[in-house]
Amino acid sequence: MFCNVKENSVIQSIDAETIYDVPLMMQEEGLDEITLEKLNLRQDTEPDLTQWKGFLKKYKNAKETVNIGLVGKYIELQDSYKSILESFIHAGAMNDVNVNVVNIHSEFVEQDSKDKKLDGILVAPGFGERGIEGKIAAVNYARKNKIPFFGICLGMQMAVIEFSRNVLGFKDANSTEMDENTTHPVIDLMKTQIGVINKGGTMRLGAWACKLKEGSLSHSIYKTVNISERHRHRYELNNSYLEQLEGNGMVATGKNPDTNLVEIVELTDHPWFIGVQFHPEYKSTVASPHPLFVSFIKACKTYSNSKK
Repeated sequence: MFCNVKENSVIQSIDAETIYDVPLMMQEEGLDEITLEKLNLRQDTEPDLTQWKGFLKKYKNAKETVNIGLVGKYIELQDSYKSILESFIHAGAMNDVNVNVVNIHSEFVEQDSKDKKLDGILVAPGFGERGIEGKIAAVNYARKNKIPFFGICLGMQMAVIEFSRNVLGFKDANSTEMDENTTHPVIDLMKTQIGVINKGGTMRLGAWACKLKEGSLSHSIYKTVNISERHRHRYELNNSYLEQLEGNGMVATGKNPDTNLVEIVELTDHPWFIGVQFHPEYKSTVASPHPLFVSFIKACKTYSNSKK
């Protein structure tokens, strides 16, 4: 009444059950129409929120739950994994399941995972040496017990290191990021990064092309050969070890067509084991859940049901 705001321009921000309710609640308040009016934009169409409402219905009415172990060293800072957590929500709704995230600190893997019944394990991205042995232990557990495994960026690199140590027999296999003196640098600094002093925006960033191996699990998930995904890293799988890795069951099923850098690895004797050098979580949305997350949660659901 006394601040020169029209009554219909007062928009309530009511507490919501989930952040995904907010757009619908704001529409009920008339925020969309007021905004168009203020900006002198046309109001001759009705917004089509069918897909959004369908997602919400599935998300809120999931009848099954899968327990996913999220292994990382920033567990106390959940915003570090915000995109991954939201991708779980998108993929869970697509599979009619609720995704219960079990936070496992990579420095305290045994303690945090004790007595936890997991249906899948995701080893998260990160930088630096702290907590990597816990991540490697988590990969080992998923590989040996045939639990669905998803490794993202550093998570993929940990999968390569674990496989090199325990299958190839290279006991000191490591990344030169963690151990410059390792005799088996299965993960090494990219050639384009050698000599780079200023850190930050000098990493391999942005969207890069990837060509998938036909007949691979990744190919069946994406349903195409050529994809593009976002990156944020300096270290890569050392192609000098690729022949030995592939000869023992860890196959590079996605490569950059121009640089031959490995983008995706899979295990041939595992129901769902994928490591990716890129960040699929950056592209997942309500309208378009990322196919890798959708497939991973589906595999976790299948694994969960197989134990019943």
